[in-house]
Amino acid sequence: QVQLVESGGALVQPGGSLRLPCAASGRIFSSNVMGWYGQAPGKQRELVEIRTTNSITSYPDSVKGRFTISRDNAKHTVYLQMNSLKPEDKDVYYCNLHQGSTTYWGQGNQVTVSS
Repeated sequence: QVQLVESGGALVQPGGSLRLPCAASGRIFSSNVMGWYGQAPGKQRELVEIRTTNSITSYPDSVKGRFTISRDNAKHTVYLQMNSLKPEDKDVYYCNLHQGSTTYWGQGNQVTVSS
């Protein structure tokens, strides 16, 4: 089994920055995809940014140039650096790990962007 532990959710002002870490533990494959998804109330969970163990990333245009994902593969940890935050970035952010045919989710962290 795999567990994902997240932290870092907070209330920040527009234009501010926030860093979300997520650590995976348990039976982790050497090849996997880790990243973050966001979910607003009443909406589907959507991709924020993901990164494979060999550094291939995927993200929507809405975060391009503002969000950066990094990984420490030895520690099975992924970090989402969010800069220039906007009110529309407000979401519950979920850490995600996909390996083999299984997807795991963290418990979710609330990020609110408001003045």
